[in-house]
Amino acid sequence: MHPYEIFVFIICLTATFSYINHRYIKWPPTIGIMALSLCVSVLMLISAKIFPGYSIGFINIISSIDFHYLLMNGMLSFLLFAGAIHIDAGSLKKERIPIITLSTIGILISTFLIGTLLFYLFPLFLLNIKYIYCLLFAALISPTDPIAVLAILKKAGIQKSLELKIAGESLFNDGVAVVVFITILEVAQTGLDKLTVTDISLLFMREAGGGLLYGLLLGYLGIGIIKSIDKYEVEVLISIALVMGGYLLADKLHISGPLAMVVAGIVMGNKGRESGLSDVTMDYFNKFWELTDEMMNAALFLLVGFEMLVVKVNPIILVVGWISIGIVLLSRWVSVFIPVKMLGRTINFEKNAVAILTWGGLRGGLSIALALSLPENMHRDLFVSITYMVVIFSIIVQGLTIGKLYKVLSGRK
Repeated sequence: MHPYEIFVFIICLTATFSYINHRYIKWPPTIGIMALSLCVSVLMLISAKIFPGYSIGFINIISSIDFHYLLMNGMLSFLLFAGAIHIDAGSLKKERIPIITLSTIGILISTFLIGTLLFYLFPLFLLNIKYIYCLLFAALISPTDPIAVLAILKKAGIQKSLELKIAGESLFNDGVAVVVFITILEVAQTGLDKLTVTDISLLFMREAGGGLLYGLLLGYLGIGIIKSIDKYEVEVLISIALVMGGYLLADKLHISGPLAMVVAGIVMGNKGRESGLSDVTMDYFNKFWELTDEMMNAALFLLVGFEMLVVKVNPIILVVGWISIGIVLLSRWVSVFIPVKMLGRTINFEKNAVAILTWGGLRGGLSIALALSLPENMHRDLFVSITYMVVIFSIIVQGLTIGKLYKVLSGRK
């Protein structure tokens, strides 16, 4: 199927499911769209057994979509940039210590804890998987996605400071997790015996540090160019070119594009207001990127639901997947609890912050995309299946109950 036809197919289905959800189901858009795509996937799988000819075409279309490439090279840069431009730098600065701690130390704790627990779990099911591969899976399942949960928590009256912690942590831990994943993947492919601690540290610093510095450069370059004119159509177009071209160049330079997009978005979103850009420009700029964020997230969660059609499962994987959900939740609690206790003496955290950050730590499309990027010899099919189960559980179960949990913990009806 031609790429343009696939694009039309995705947009039409996204619009249809968005309408059905908004008109009848009334769930948060991303959750509702994904639930509908899951239902369609189940119906397609059932009908493929009964009427093979009627469903095979639809399944082939979904199978032809390179989800990893589409997200990592097409959508992620827009999603991270769009999410970052609405972050207030002043408020972010106040919460910088917990956000940086949760998105770095928290990710590392989660990665090593999940990897270690799974390393001892797999042999119980006669699955012989090396520790380095367990760490690789742990790195891809550790980043959180706040898109669905933030809309719910806002309706529940969440404190601004906690909202910022959730959003800020997720934006940065996406970038950090990708860097950790790439670093572990390099170790797995090259061999630990051929790499020194210095080599691994330099690889991490190049990806992370280079991404942060490059993001600052992109952000200030964009502001400098936009300030020299006053025509919102051109200014918005420049921001699109900055995101697309900047992310592509980051990949060529082997530095973290996700971290670069987060930093560039924060710089342009805040310095744009401070540097005297016209109200008309800022209005169009913000509305364009807000709309882009909403549309891309809707399409992303539609595709997440349809990935059921290509995921391979069997009874053993189902059992391992359910246990893995518990391991991921436990590790998330530990990776939040330790930083909060570490910082608790100097920083005041919101009441029940650990519980909300734990249960609100939804996994999303990034984890699935990273799992799909694994080579076959690194147990890709197994890890994709487990990742899919964790993601679906977190979005449907955690996403639909986080608002009620927050109200219960905060004593609200």
